[in-house]
Amino acid sequence: MKAEYDFSKGEQGKFYHPDAEFHLPVYLDPDVSEFMRKLAANKNVDVGQIVNDWLRTNIRSAQAAG
Repeated sequence: MKAEYDFSKGEQGKFYHPDAEFHLPVYLDPDVSEFMRKLAANKNVDVGQIVNDWLRTNIRSAQAAG
């Protein structure tokens, strides 16, 4: 690492986008990941779709339970 860096030609805010959306990664345990991959393959859909469908179902159940 350098002792000093020259930022004199830097542009403040060059990569700032106030409307940017951040998608946080979700890490599944290996057994859950394997199950979801197999289920998605059997249904010929993307793993993300299967996981989202399962989560939506659980959200509805949790909301109904109050």
